[in-house]
Amino acid sequence: MKLVLVSAAVALLAALVATSALAKGASEARITGPGLAGGITLAGEGQVGGGQLMQLAEAAGFFPAVFVTSPNPMLSTRPQGELGLRYTITYAMPGPSGVNELRQDLYPYAKPSPVTHMEPGQRFFGTEKTVGGWYVASTTLKDDLVSAGLPETPPGDGGGSLAPWPVVGAVTAAVAALVVVGLAVLRNRRRTGPATA
Repeated sequence: MKLVLVSAAVALLAALVATSALAKGASEARITGPGLAGGITLAGEGQVGGGQLMQLAEAAGFFPAVFVTSPNPMLSTRPQGELGLRYTITYAMPGPSGVNELRQDLYPYAKPSPVTHMEPGQRFFGTEKTVGGWYVASTTLKDDLVSAGLPETPPGDGGGSLAPWPVVGAVTAAVAALVVVGLAVLRNRRRTGPATA
């Protein structure tokens, strides 16, 4: 019985140490995406300006996306609404076997609210894996990203994102108009017949 209690105590202590180390968060993060050119680098906890990254990570749902939390705010399916341009934030997570990179997609211009997504199963801190999923953020996320260097409004260059629906609609309308004009020309030629010498 004593052996069982000692083993349980050791396991609990190990879990607490790991949790304490993980709670420190990322040592650095980098945001890339449309309109950012070389990207934005944010300092981690304990460094000058490190509080900005912690605040942004909190607003982006980083912690429930990485660690098991209760209640769990993560969604398994994409939220309703238009996502808009996609940005990626890459967190550098130090661990006993080196630094792992965790990637999270950011949709700051999504309607009606900013959205983030993290792939589940990303490894960090040895054997740990991210919970992953979709997270519906508050407007604080967009404000924090703008403070970090993102434009206030979506840049004109899609930067590899899917074209917004108004653009798709305009292109479709233009193609349809060309088809109609082409059919009218063909029909007119058939009616008049071939030219005679």
